[in-house]
Amino acid sequence: MKDRWLPVGVLAGALFAVNVVARLIARLGFDGDVEAADRLSLGMFAVIGLTLATIAFLWGRNRPVARWGSDVAGAVLIAMALTVFVGPFISGSYPFADGAGEFFAQIWLYAGFTAGGALIGFLLLTALGRDYRSQSLKRYAESRQSKPRKVVRR
Repeated sequence: MKDRWLPVGVLAGALFAVNVVARLIARLGFDGDVEAADRLSLGMFAVIGLTLATIAFLWGRNRPVARWGSDVAGAVLIAMALTVFVGPFISGSYPFADGAGEFFAQIWLYAGFTAGGALIGFLLLTALGRDYRSQSLKRYAESRQSKPRKVVRR
């Protein structure tokens, strides 16, 4: 059981760490500059999307979609909860400081970039024929061709 949840926890921690680094850079380097903070936030979301595209590509090679998809979804939900509830304290604020609209906008942005990144990684993997199902079908076809045909006598 530990072998399955350890990578999920590590992924969630890594996604939250990207957010922490972006918030610290915005707080220490661009304090008060809203435009720079927005660009930094967009860069953070891009890094998170690329991370999930890479994870989907790597995990999708040797795991069924249902398994790695649920693992990634769990990690994303944990990281998103940490990002929206703990992250604002890192940048010297609190979760609902800018109102409910900004709070839910952050959730939608996070969900969109993570889903998009995972989808891009999986579609690339599938297009290359390297996903778990394609490899299983390839092995099955090869095993069926290697067996000689049975001759039926009457």
